[in-house]
Amino acid sequence: MEEVETTAEHPADTGGGRTGPDYESLGLTAEQVRERVARGETNAVRVKTSRPLLHIIRANVFNRFNALLGSLAVITLLLDSPRDALFGMVLVFNTLIGIVQELRAKRTLDRLSLLSAPRAHVVRDGEVVEVAREDIVLDDLVVLGPGDQILVDGVVLSSQGLEVDESLLTGESVPVLKERGDTVLSGSFVSSGTGRFRTRAVGEEAYAQKIASEARRFSLVDSELRRATNTILRWITWLMVPVAALFVASQLIAHTAFREAVISTVAGLVGMVPEGLVLLTSMVFAVSAIALARRNVLVQELPAVEGLARVDVVCLDKTGTLTEGVLALHRVEALEGEEGDTRKVLGAYAAAFPAGNATMAAIAEACPAPGWEAVEISPFSSLRKWSAASFRDHGTWVLGAPEILLAEMGEDADPGGRIRASLEAMAEKGLRVLLLCRTDSSLEATGELPAGLRPFALVYFMEKIRPDASETLAYFREQGVGIRVISGDNPSTVAAVAAQVGVPGAGEPVDARLLPDEMGALSRV
Repeated sequence: MEEVETTAEHPADTGGGRTGPDYESLGLTAEQVRERVARGETNAVRVKTSRPLLHIIRANVFNRFNALLGSLAVITLLLDSPRDALFGMVLVFNTLIGIVQELRAKRTLDRLSLLSAPRAHVVRDGEVVEVAREDIVLDDLVVLGPGDQILVDGVVLSSQGLEVDESLLTGESVPVLKERGDTVLSGSFVSSGTGRFRTRAVGEEAYAQKIASEARRFSLVDSELRRATNTILRWITWLMVPVAALFVASQLIAHTAFREAVISTVAGLVGMVPEGLVLLTSMVFAVSAIALARRNVLVQELPAVEGLARVDVVCLDKTGTLTEGVLALHRVEALEGEEGDTRKVLGAYAAAFPAGNATMAAIAEACPAPGWEAVEISPFSSLRKWSAASFRDHGTWVLGAPEILLAEMGEDADPGGRIRASLEAMAEKGLRVLLLCRTDSSLEATGELPAGLRPFALVYFMEKIRPDASETLAYFREQGVGIRVISGDNPSTVAAVAAQVGVPGAGEPVDARLLPDEMGALSRV
């Protein structure tokens, strides 16, 4: 049995705590929990805001443009009528545009969280208890069941067909089977099976919290337009000093009173400040940010819109970008009977199983249920790689991984090699394939495959292509923007999807697993 590790950062427990072979059945003791709470090893997180309000106001108020125009407005207010200082409204509008947009982005980011479940089940002193999310401690033994969200990172200690949906973290729609020793990450969900894991990272060290913190982190946008405007304003600032002196001197020489001379000088200097340029630039940025917000794009800082306009290469993932992240029934290859018969069987099969399985959902969408009565079902298991259902007056049907079912049926099931040839051809196209078999035998209570199976049809699935993918990529090509597909999926699958949506060079996708770490080498990919 695995024992609690002792390191400099994680000292050994005291007080006779349970750290030996009984841990996997009894979990932590109350004393061990108190020790971890005292050390701050809990899942309580102090949420840091994306950018303090004071910083947003300071960045938008204290800048060179406001300093120039604000100084002139103050002088006008002190020496002349407020009506002559209305040019200062440009300063107010420009400042408000920036503050309002950044406050909207701040509120959105502050609400960002990958964790939604408020509570979890843990084993303490041999009993399964429910605790609040923030009360989970390091080395807690967490119990998982279907539909549970994983709130902390950990290592699996026991698994009974435990499958985890990591789509929120990776974008991959296919659940991942977790065995003993595998890592589970916070932010993922249990799609099927049960299991237990020991927490290894809590609070700010958990993966979901690190992602959220990174998304909230503010970094100043590099804007060429802003740099050019600041350069103009800097030169104008230096020019204003001699120009102001000449203005005042010429007015005094003309025997104008000092007050009127200063007011006339301010009027002349105001014309040197390009307030129209600055205000219009901010308005264009704001309108663009609003247009992007309607498409669910968050703009943290207004000049980021300019950066988007300067993009010359777009790197895309497959799942969730080119595809919707859900499976779709591609086609059916009947090995016995007609395709219509196969679709009728598949419709009844999908209707017999409870909702929540991506494969069954894809079948149900494409094949209507014929109204058969299911008398017994055997749900899909990641361990055995198949599911089965028996129908009154329509026999027993099994749907599963071809290699598993063919191995069980023996060589006589595919004498001419037709099935294996189709599997190889479809694998090259990146399709997922399941084998549908039938038998007149009933389901075994032991969970074993029923006897007398014979192949009935091959069922092909693919990820559903986003309806706007082809149109969007065509627009990028028209704008001269290069497209690179980078994915950790099977290269054949990625190439097939990329070709369908019209990605240039679709046959040569970039394998994300082989990307170099050095930035220089990465830029040459």
